[in-house]
Amino acid sequence: MPTTPSIIVDLDGTLLHDAPRFEERDFSARTQRAVDRLHAAGVPFAVATARPVSTGIGIVRRLHADACIYLNGALIDFDPAHSDMDSLTGRRPVDPGDMLKVGFPSARACDVCLAILSVIPDLQIGIVMDDVRYTNFDVTQYWTTQTWTYTDFRDVPDGVADKIIIFPRADQTNLLATLIPDDFDVHISEGRLWMLMAPDANKEQAMLALYERWGIDPSSAVSFGDDIVDIAMMEQSGTGVAVANANPKVLAISDAVCPSNNDDGVAHWIEQNMLN
Repeated sequence: MPTTPSIIVDLDGTLLHDAPRFEERDFSARTQRAVDRLHAAGVPFAVATARPVSTGIGIVRRLHADACIYLNGALIDFDPAHSDMDSLTGRRPVDPGDMLKVGFPSARACDVCLAILSVIPDLQIGIVMDDVRYTNFDVTQYWTTQTWTYTDFRDVPDGVADKIIIFPRADQTNLLATLIPDDFDVHISEGRLWMLMAPDANKEQAMLALYERWGIDPSSAVSFGDDIVDIAMMEQSGTGVAVANANPKVLAISDAVCPSNNDDGVAHWIEQNMLN
């Protein structure tokens, strides 16, 4: 494979500035200029985020990303320039080569949710599928713009689920950890959101699938992250860069550290190392 330099970057806590509300997080004009210069130089630029399509697609479009890994790897958009909400959420058929979905049957997701609730009845839990959250709690306490519906997990439509989401209280986490089935991996985002994913649905596997599609050696990749879910992706890259505000475990494995997300650390590193 050619050793073309490439960039892959996490969004929340890494590229985006913090904000009082999740929906207000955004990147700066400096970051936009740095990414635009990468495009002009022919450097492939991809996003890897836990966000669903609804809260990620606008950012991806403004960055003119060459690809996007959504939902921590459960969905890969290989052609953001031509995709839209309908194509990425199953409402419109797409060429299989434009998108890859890695999930599990919604019936299996419902069985898992019911089994966990039989032990922890007041647990906040739900299923994400085609950008709808089927939950037993009001999700607007966490996200105000995401589509959701109450469920008892006996009325969820058939389909391919992307992930199970859980917001456990601190006193529920130890017991919850014992209830996760062996055919799911657990990703924890920002210390509070548990995501149960198919074993192959993760950022590192998605990155490898993307780079195989592009014909790029992952050893040429520079990946940026801040959270535990970014570690394996960073380790698979030639250079893993942590923002200064990253989780200590991310800082410990990183090859380099750039300024924090609020100080435009990604743009700073790109300017200093790729645009001189």
